[in-house]
Amino acid sequence: MLTLVVKGKNIELSEAQRAYVEAKLGKLDRYLDNITKAEVELSREKTRTANDRHVVQVTLTVNGTILRAQEKAAEFKSAVDTVADVIQRQIEHYKGKYWFSRERGPSIRQVPTEEGPVPAEEEGVSRIARVKRFPMKPMSPDEAVDQMELLGHDFFVFLDDATGQTKVVYRREDGTYGLLEPELG
Repeated sequence: MLTLVVKGKNIELSEAQRAYVEAKLGKLDRYLDNITKAEVELSREKTRTANDRHVVQVTLTVNGTILRAQEKAAEFKSAVDTVADVIQRQIEHYKGKYWFSRERGPSIRQVPTEEGPVPAEEEGVSRIARVKRFPMKPMSPDEAVDQMELLGHDFFVFLDDATGQTKVVYRREDGTYGLLEPELG
């Protein structure tokens, strides 16, 4: 049975809202049975138009891989309905890429474990607003690109399994991918 953690960010959630979220997203383990962590965060943003006011973000951890979907809508229920469809497509993509792959390597992991404000510098205020720390498992650049796509990010930091070096894959404006390999100079 999937344990779904439902949180509100800057809002108080009613029991009816919690029940709706659990009804729509509480059965994700039917599609993927090894979900180890499932979180849903609901928030309300102050926007000029009401079209994107309600934000729903779903984060699933499956064998160390993170699947994430976020949707915005004018109404709470429509945001939940849309994000449920998106996360189901993410699960199908994950199962197609990793679940049934015979060449499946070690699981990919990119989980933030500690974050918070950065202390102010002595001479002034730091421009860094947040620090994230996460464990890195070795993976190939192709696996890093797949993980980046699953998360919906434009870049992804990973530990190369062939060299043991920290590298970064990123999405270029032309739709291709780039790889940053740092060198000590």
